[in-house]
Amino acid sequence: MPNRLAKETSPYLQQHADNPVDWHPWGDEALRLARERDLPILLSVGYSACHWCHVMAHESFEDPAVAAVMNRHFVNVKVDREERPDIDQIYQTAHQLFNQRAGGWPLTMFLTPDQTPFFGGTYFPKTARYGLPGFVDILERVAAFYRERRGDVAQQNQAVLAAFSRLGDAGAPAHRGELDDAPLATALDLLKSSYDARDGGFGGAPKFPHATDLAFCLRRHDVTGDRDALAMAVTTLEKMAEGGLYDHLGGGFCRYSTDAQWTIPHFEKMLYDNGPLLGLYADGYAATGNARFAAVVEETASWLMRDMQSPQGGYYSSLDADSEGHEGKFYVWTPDGVRALLGPGDWAVAAPHFGLDGPPNFEGQHWHLRVAVPLADVAARLGRSEADCAAALARARAALLAAREQRVWPGRDEKILASWNALAIGGMARAARVFGRPEWLASARRAVAFLRTTLWDGERLLATYKDGRAHLNAYLDDYAFLLDALLELMQTAFDPADLELAEALAQALLERFEDRDRGGFFFTSHDHERLIHRPKPGHDNATPAGNGVAAFALGRLGHLTGDARFVAAAERAVAAFHPAMRRSPGGYGMFLAVLEEVLAPPRIVVLRGAPDSLGSWIRRLAGKLRPDTLVVGVPPSARGLAPVLDKPPSAAGGVNAYVCEGVTCLAPVADLPTLETLLAARRGAVRTG
Repeated sequence: MPNRLAKETSPYLQQHADNPVDWHPWGDEALRLARERDLPILLSVGYSACHWCHVMAHESFEDPAVAAVMNRHFVNVKVDREERPDIDQIYQTAHQLFNQRAGGWPLTMFLTPDQTPFFGGTYFPKTARYGLPGFVDILERVAAFYRERRGDVAQQNQAVLAAFSRLGDAGAPAHRGELDDAPLATALDLLKSSYDARDGGFGGAPKFPHATDLAFCLRRHDVTGDRDALAMAVTTLEKMAEGGLYDHLGGGFCRYSTDAQWTIPHFEKMLYDNGPLLGLYADGYAATGNARFAAVVEETASWLMRDMQSPQGGYYSSLDADSEGHEGKFYVWTPDGVRALLGPGDWAVAAPHFGLDGPPNFEGQHWHLRVAVPLADVAARLGRSEADCAAALARARAALLAAREQRVWPGRDEKILASWNALAIGGMARAARVFGRPEWLASARRAVAFLRTTLWDGERLLATYKDGRAHLNAYLDDYAFLLDALLELMQTAFDPADLELAEALAQALLERFEDRDRGGFFFTSHDHERLIHRPKPGHDNATPAGNGVAAFALGRLGHLTGDARFVAAAERAVAAFHPAMRRSPGGYGMFLAVLEEVLAPPRIVVLRGAPDSLGSWIRRLAGKLRPDTLVVGVPPSARGLAPVLDKPPSAAGGVNAYVCEGVTCLAPVADLPTLETLLAARRGAVRTG
């Protein structure tokens, strides 16, 4: 008999619907049952693409003997961290408090019936190994501790709740006059100190893309001219694109690398990584003209549209790490298998380029593709032209991709999350602007249309959609990321409907999430389910901090529309987190961009003219702008505009460009080369007009 999870929308929860474990979804029923039976809660948090979640499920949750122990001693609750990031944040924090190290997935936490955690870990094997105790032994010991040592449990719970309370106390916000740019230089120095000059990235294995840190480096170079900041970003982007983190056949990036050389990833491919990386590689191309970056953007955008966009327009969440019960099986090869698919000439190029002529690099028996030898070096070795080798490699990649398409696919999590869709929309819009690709813009617009019609009711967002059902109160990230994505869309091709939705989202952020006393934004809305802790996170993690994105987007929208409420909210958020940024700016990449734009508001360039002319000006400018400059092309048909945008169109049928800083604008510029020269000049050129 399927358990209660069979009726859930989460594919991760549905994966556990046939377990012998008496699983409950998080909710009133499970919490009430724990209170009535006076049993602790076993909370298991994971997601559908997670390899070690599958391992623990196969070892323990599918085993009737293990399930019997779980059912006897606990109320068992299964949570999808992607649908309930609020719960995941709380108990990941608890794990770190208990174990003094970061958590991960699967997260295994034991709670009292009032939701307070008293013990936890991540993956536990069924029997002791890897230096970890066996799961059944853990279950018995935790259950005995809860029964026999209530006083100790109660005392620890008080300490845990006190620790959560201290986490929520960031101290007094800074005054406006106390804000300075010192955290910017300190943060860059910290990144330089942890930078891996040989392989790119920061620190050692495992290595994550850290898109916000790389974006911060590119921004530091653009604003200050720091060549080291540019080199760190460019080298890391190159190494990630050459390594096995990148899918060299189908496009897109895996979640992280298990080694320092980006060679072997955990093979799940997440929407939340690929949206920001798409925009980041577009920015990297704009900064360098690197053809490899252009190819990564092309291939990743194609993958998102081909494999990850639903017929209704929204983007799916992830592809699993496993297929046929094995991690990476869908992606890896043997030399004999590849040779059988290619002609001798193409094999001669592909084998050294992808490392197929060397030893296996995955589990001692498989080859995962990465750039082992640059194509130019392969051509030199073979005495063939680079163009000839490039054509051979293109044929080889096409043949391998076609063969791979016939394999058993990894599972695809087809729930549509507002926040992750927004990250993908922003990346697609940014890439479309840099490369002038209308089909990428159209893909982003289809996703926005889906969110607007399915997850937005005119006043509030819902967080997730699956199988015809939209539900769950949306979080800070949903509102903030979508607002930011709409600003990217407006800079690519202005649509008044995007501005209208952006203003409604901004208003909702102020009304539903802002900490009105101390500044910044809570992760959950004021009317959200009451949990034991209400985070107000400022650090970037795998995704940028919702607080940082909310403040960044609100500030820009305020300057674009002249609405001082939004600018003031951004300033309050920066003031709230500025003391923490001064103490330890690492991990505040998104907020540092906000700080910079609070200290020196972004320059606004308003283009007024015919749509075709606007499009050509935007494409010309897209790759040449400093990151503190917004360009918005407003067609003559737009009505009801704010004064900042409501500038006179060109009477001669061309384009008028208005360059504004604060409330001051220059006289209109009707010549694109003149505008380019003006925008290349240092800030502060706007003084009159």
